[in-house]
Amino acid sequence: MQILAVIVLAVIVTLPWRGIVAASYFLPELRNHLEHRIVKSGTAADIHCRGELLCGSSLLPAFYGKRGYHPAWIDSSGLTPQVDALIRAIRDAPLEGLTADAYHLSAIESLIGSIRDHESDFQNLERYVDLDMLLTDAFLLYAAHTLSGRVNPEEIHTRWVADTRKADLVDLLEMSLDTASIQTIFHDLAPPYEGYRRLRYALIDYRDMARRGGWDFIPGGPLMRKGDRDARVKKLRRHLMMTGDLDPVGPAVPDRFDALLERAVRKYQKRHGIAQDGIVGPDTLSRLNIPAEDLVRTIELNMERWRWLPRDLGESHILVNIAGFRLNVHEQQDSVMEMRVVVGTNYRRTPVFSGIMTYLVINPYWYVPDQIAREDMIPLIKKNPRYLEERKVRVFKSWSRQSPEIDAAAIDWKRVSAGTFPYRFIQAPGPHNPLGRIKFMCPNRFNVYLHDTPNRGLFSMPRRGFSSGCIRIEKPLELAAYLLRNDPSWTADDIEAAITSGERMSVKLQERIRVHLLYWTAWVEKDGLVCFRDDIYDRDTPLSNALGETFPVF
Repeated sequence: MQILAVIVLAVIVTLPWRGIVAASYFLPELRNHLEHRIVKSGTAADIHCRGELLCGSSLLPAFYGKRGYHPAWIDSSGLTPQVDALIRAIRDAPLEGLTADAYHLSAIESLIGSIRDHESDFQNLERYVDLDMLLTDAFLLYAAHTLSGRVNPEEIHTRWVADTRKADLVDLLEMSLDTASIQTIFHDLAPPYEGYRRLRYALIDYRDMARRGGWDFIPGGPLMRKGDRDARVKKLRRHLMMTGDLDPVGPAVPDRFDALLERAVRKYQKRHGIAQDGIVGPDTLSRLNIPAEDLVRTIELNMERWRWLPRDLGESHILVNIAGFRLNVHEQQDSVMEMRVVVGTNYRRTPVFSGIMTYLVINPYWYVPDQIAREDMIPLIKKNPRYLEERKVRVFKSWSRQSPEIDAAAIDWKRVSAGTFPYRFIQAPGPHNPLGRIKFMCPNRFNVYLHDTPNRGLFSMPRRGFSSGCIRIEKPLELAAYLLRNDPSWTADDIEAAITSGERMSVKLQERIRVHLLYWTAWVEKDGLVCFRDDIYDRDTPLSNALGETFPVF
């Protein structure tokens, strides 16, 4: 009997893969091997296949346990159609600014090739176990990254609060296996925003430029401006034609800086946040010499940042791009108002978060933050004993709400230092109040808000990182009128009258609006203009490094 059993088994394992064999031997044995592999791992964070750590280890036991450890990608007919669908989706990962090999693609394709070359060989069950688990992990990992990003920004950036989209990945996987709609599911997981889709197309164009060798380095030298003749103008001309800033059609003297080239330089400067003077000076030249590969990476980084946003930005919402020094009011996905802003210095960075604006304050008092009082105002008071009086700043003995007001002139400010400063400053409304005439309140843990400013000259600067963290806005009256547009008790004239009164007024918004403070160093305008900005807070490099690291287990 034992000899007969061995003969029967030998026949079964060498038969072609057809129903009775798979049902009676192969699939049950594969199920047993899957269960053994997952259970014996001991810890959910230590499951490996072919030497690769499975990043979805915490989900694998639940997923396979729920299905009785039956394989997900293999049935009685062999590899299911969903396998090819998943591979096609992963091969498209570069279109999303992701890397296909991060999702076990090489290992999966190698295993599939080996299995298809030995389709009737069921003896090496571990090969099939590895493939099934790698495919499952690839789906979970790619889905997680498409949905919420590869990196948790809160782990690499200070003053950054993520509000990422969430989904039950195990349920999504089960749905994909049942309906063979894997590519549709990944498409639906990607950020649903027009801004993300525009970057996706820009990524294709800039990768193409990089593959074609990019542009030539332009050496330093005198300023290049209209009317000049310079050998470097040829390289400038080729660069701007490649990036679409200069129309390649039309007669031109290659080394002469003509009017069309000046117009192209202005367009390039606008896209890169440089003063639009049409002259190639140090700032413009520095930008021109950034390699195409670096701009490709910048686009990829900003596509990742889109994945950190909530799925619903709000039907109407305010977007502040910190690195772009710009505020846009959106209805649906169309911008209905735009203005320049001043953001925090590199030392006092404006945070990234999403919140809800609930009210605005006309003629606000400024409750001076302790750090600003200690570090900025004490030296000014020591230089000018009347500094506080001139600016209508009241002094309180401490930060307690019951603390009494004291006479600033009675304090020996020469003996006060940042380390011994006990007081609280409150500045009354007026021309010196740094909050200006209106502040817009979006309660948050950073105590950061949008506000007017008496220092209007800063808005003409191309780079506007001058504040202590809050956002100074260029058009406060227009924004207030927009926010109160459906409140019959507040017309534009009413707002002006309230400001003129000098009295502090708190105005509750009948229609609250979502506010998103973001950090983008690349984006695409509605007209297709691809824009880049300086990384003012040095956040691109840490993100790029994090994207290159091994993914954490989840």
